[in-house]
Amino acid sequence: MARFLGIAAAILGTISLGLALARPTERQPGAIPRGQWGAWQSRNMVASGSGLPDRVDPASGLNLRWSVPLGGQTHGTPVVVGDRVLIGTNNERPRDSQLRGDCGVLLCLDLRNGALLWQLVVPKVGGSPYNDWPGTGLCSAPTVEGDRVYVLSNRNELLCLDMQGMGNGNDGPFRDEGRYMVGEGKEPIQPGARHADILWRLDLVEQCGIHRHDAAHGSPVVVGDVLYINTSNGVDDNHMITPALEAPNLVAVHKRTGRLLARDGLRIGERNIHAAWSSPAYGTVGSRRMIFFGGPDGVCYAFEALAETASSEAPLQTLREVWRYDGDPDAPKQDIFRWQDNRKEGPSTILAMPVVAGGRVYTLVGGDLWHGKPQSWLHSINPSGDGDITRTGAVWTYAFDGYATATPAAKDGLAYVVSSKGVVHCVDTADGKAIWQHDTRQETWASPILADGKLYVTTRNGGLVILAAGRTKRELCSVRLDGALSASPAASGDTLVVATMRTLYAFGRVTRSGSGETKQSVAP
Repeated sequence: MARFLGIAAAILGTISLGLALARPTERQPGAIPRGQWGAWQSRNMVASGSGLPDRVDPASGLNLRWSVPLGGQTHGTPVVVGDRVLIGTNNERPRDSQLRGDCGVLLCLDLRNGALLWQLVVPKVGGSPYNDWPGTGLCSAPTVEGDRVYVLSNRNELLCLDMQGMGNGNDGPFRDEGRYMVGEGKEPIQPGARHADILWRLDLVEQCGIHRHDAAHGSPVVVGDVLYINTSNGVDDNHMITPALEAPNLVAVHKRTGRLLARDGLRIGERNIHAAWSSPAYGTVGSRRMIFFGGPDGVCYAFEALAETASSEAPLQTLREVWRYDGDPDAPKQDIFRWQDNRKEGPSTILAMPVVAGGRVYTLVGGDLWHGKPQSWLHSINPSGDGDITRTGAVWTYAFDGYATATPAAKDGLAYVVSSKGVVHCVDTADGKAIWQHDTRQETWASPILADGKLYVTTRNGGLVILAAGRTKRELCSVRLDGALSASPAASGDTLVVATMRTLYAFGRVTRSGSGETKQSVAP
């Protein structure tokens, strides 16, 4: 069911959060390399790149630095950290003759030339294809902090990896990578320098009792010693019941040990028409430290964050809910499966990540892409309340046609959001009024990235559209790449990284010398 993915993989440093939402104090600011799906902790789709290209064309080589083959399906969004880029794909083009067959793959590549540094290979889940849809691969974008990579595998496992791979030895406590990567019942391999080094593993099915559906998709947010991750708990194969009603949709995990620390107690399964694929965000409201989570029931929740120095030995807790905001309060809340595949009315869900920016929380709510109504709303929320803030916390609501699959970007008094129909909406964050709209005329699932005064948008038919940011609509470039795009672009420094289903591109300003030799320009 390739129909699932891209979307969930579609939704991408650090920004000032304004007065009401202050950036938390961090140890050794700027000293720890970090990378995450969306801006660090806030999830805003704004990157700190500069000198990025406003025109590209792989066919002619315009501003193309390099390209490398991926698998046959790539739904994972690339994450750039320092001189490395990480991306999830499948194993249709194996890079290791010992590890063949349908698997999830996380590649770690050299940002300078695309060379393989190491790869994680994750065997498929057996049983029903809905447990781990064939060919889908590893869809989640990793979170990186220092020398640690945290990623949700296609087997619904939260894994902690060594950023150096096996190149610096096999660190523990997990030591059985050779057996893990080949799968059950097969002869283990001897891991080498180009294999991933798994430090610890948390099985969310085993530990939390979740029900797998289609694919695992989530990206952890790191706050001190704690990771927060959505579980991807979902419906059954017939899409008519949520089997694991008591399973959590959001959990907290100790980042050094992989031990489960806390879980929500919301019982969202009763109101979940598909699966929990929205990754959490973090911010502070006054003195309150909060985790924001887009529920599969169309409700944005705020939870009190655990202590940053949480003990790995503490007993399992229930996350304390601070407030909830219903993004579609008139939608049905009971017997929701009566509306399954009803394209005119029914319950809503949240697929995109909540965004913390400028003293507000932005959340996108709408019908399910595969089974629901093509109606969506971008909400601006005042996060300072308690309890049910559906009315008291509403700042404004911006309605649009199509499905809400893409996380918004907010900067300089403007919010940018892309509908599944490929229409880019630029909205004034003061009052929620439209500034302009741009129709790409192409179906779009992925989130845009805003960087260096430019908005980069990818489309399902292989399009890359570059727009000028600001109150005046201006298209800078529209080009066709070599295949469909489910993943969001990533920007870091002067490099733009874009993944189609089969190819990873690195774009940057490139000039030609008098002799015709191509030279890479140096960012200012």
